[in-house]
Amino acid sequence: MSRPDLHLYVDAQFVSPYGMSAFVALHEKGLPFELVPLNLAAKETEAPHFAAQSITRRVPTLIHGDFALSESSAIAEYVDEVFPGTPLYPANVRDRARARQIQAWLRSDLVALRNERSTEVVFLRPVDTPDTPLSREAQAAADKLIAAAELLLPSGETNLFGDWSIADTDLALMLNRLVLNGDPVPAALAAYARRQWQRPSVQLWVGRERPTP
Repeated sequence: MSRPDLHLYVDAQFVSPYGMSAFVALHEKGLPFELVPLNLAAKETEAPHFAAQSITRRVPTLIHGDFALSESSAIAEYVDEVFPGTPLYPANVRDRARARQIQAWLRSDLVALRNERSTEVVFLRPVDTPDTPLSREAQAAADKLIAAAELLLPSGETNLFGDWSIADTDLALMLNRLVLNGDPVPAALAAYARRQWQRPSVQLWVGRERPTP
């Protein structure tokens, strides 16, 4: 069997939300690809061969033949436009723009929440002291996340835009920083995050064997 033409470089601990997003995108498209873990602590992203391909020296990076692309939302948009299969973004132009807005916002905001409820909470274990409250800044970020999610998710709907999109995976992951740590989240949003977590492509990432921290 020939090697796949697609290679996805991710963190070797498999805790990156962005690595997961790119991984889910490729699986949703039904694309064969080689998963290549890099040890970030050992600075494997600085290796000359990888650095020359990725340009930004970041993971995830997708290699497609002679083309390399980093940043998970860029990877999702690229594979959605190049390959057939499950759509990763809504067909409606405004919904598609909103999905991209959600992705960009989740990657650039809510810093205190991301720091205090890292993705180790999601993929490995709750914080060392589960009763540790969020700081004022992180609680403000959590409140902002919840308020936005309640505005974005139609009442009683399973997905943001009717059919599933990659923005659902990204939003569910951010909510699960709270849900899976036992922090308070409105029941409807917690149920949404848990439903999204059961998607087969997501479970393939969640169920990966991870090095013991």
